[in-house]
Amino acid sequence: MARVSYEKLWNKLKENNMQRTDLYKKVKISTNAIAKMGRNEDIRVNILVKICEYFNCKFDDIVEIVQ
Repeated sequence: MARVSYEKLWNKLKENNMQRTDLYKKVKISTNAIAKMGRNEDIRVNILVKICEYFNCKFDDIVEIVQ
């Protein structure tokens, strides 16, 4: 069964010298969404859109579907 991985997002945070708390404050998303991503759980697409807008990137730059 396929699952979602946010490892690319965590790597992007490291590249930008950011913590997860910085992400939710700057992008204005909930701590619950950060926690879900930390557990590689599904989140709403609008949250991914906000993150992509902040980093000026595409979905596949921050999320990956793994088999």
